[in-house]
Amino acid sequence: MAPPSNVDGTVSISSLHLDVLHHHILSRLDGPSLAALSCTSSELNALSSYDKLWQQICTSTWPSVNHPLVTHAVSTFPSAHRSLFSDSYPLLLHRHSCHDLDRPFPATRELISAVDIYYQNVPIFSTVEATETVTGWFLSSPFRVDLVGPEEFIPTRIQQIGEKNSWLRQLQENITLSWILIDPQKKRAMNMSSQRAVSVRRHWLTGEVQVKFASILAGDGGMGSERESVQCEIMVTCGGEEGGEVHVRDVSMVMEDMEGKVLSGKESLVIVDGAMERGERRKEKSGEEGKERYNEFVGRRRDRRERKHRREKIWDLVCIASGFSSLMAFCSFLLLS
Repeated sequence: MAPPSNVDGTVSISSLHLDVLHHHILSRLDGPSLAALSCTSSELNALSSYDKLWQQICTSTWPSVNHPLVTHAVSTFPSAHRSLFSDSYPLLLHRHSCHDLDRPFPATRELISAVDIYYQNVPIFSTVEATETVTGWFLSSPFRVDLVGPEEFIPTRIQQIGEKNSWLRQLQENITLSWILIDPQKKRAMNMSSQRAVSVRRHWLTGEVQVKFASILAGDGGMGSERESVQCEIMVTCGGEEGGEVHVRDVSMVMEDMEGKVLSGKESLVIVDGAMERGERRKEKSGEEGKERYNEFVGRRRDRRERKHRREKIWDLVCIASGFSSLMAFCSFLLLS
């Protein structure tokens, strides 16, 4: 039986059965489309707020979200999976302003990493890792999260086919990564990845392929301007014999300042907390935006190093001239005496 129509012959959305709306219309939308639809009317906003719809979108976008550790954390979010998608789908938007240094140290006790790697939009690796953030070892040691053990390797469906350079280009064009960092205590999340690789290169010694993803975050203002910006670097190391299957040997994340120094857990936690608190997000208009922000950061870091090198060179010349003048004055004193 056809749904009842209005006087003008049109069919109202409210006249459709809820099962039809959910299973045949709303469930077929992706996250951005469902979010846009929810803004059109209060009725559609209510229909689009069912957590099962957003859970389906999140799990299909990020298979790692199915993990019980993530499911439990997300269940405490204000709008559950809808909040997770809102926090994690857009890329981070870097602001040059530093965080408030007077803000109290974050009370975060644990960070959950939900990581998914895709090749041609098909998941090839998914994992979840919990990191305690209250131990003295974490706070004082360089911040680093490793997802694959030193003796492990993860098989993939990727085949090394073609010449080395062409295969590396193919890898850069087709591999994407999502690294969602979840703070269960603050009930917030953010995606630390640039989505697409910012660089793909072969290690000069081991011959392994290193695929790098990066996000640029506002620094904490420490050590002058060296932390105006910091880089969250995610490295995926791939191995395998030429012509054979590629396997993942290492997936790790570190944070570096403008000088290339790896930040400690305490320093990194402050930056992560600030980025989550501000909630600065921007949808990526093209797959190159993350790479452009990374290249801008690398360019500024290179300029900083060149200026520092010039200052050091000038200072060396001043010291040499000063030493030479002192030596000449001492020789003159000896001759006169």
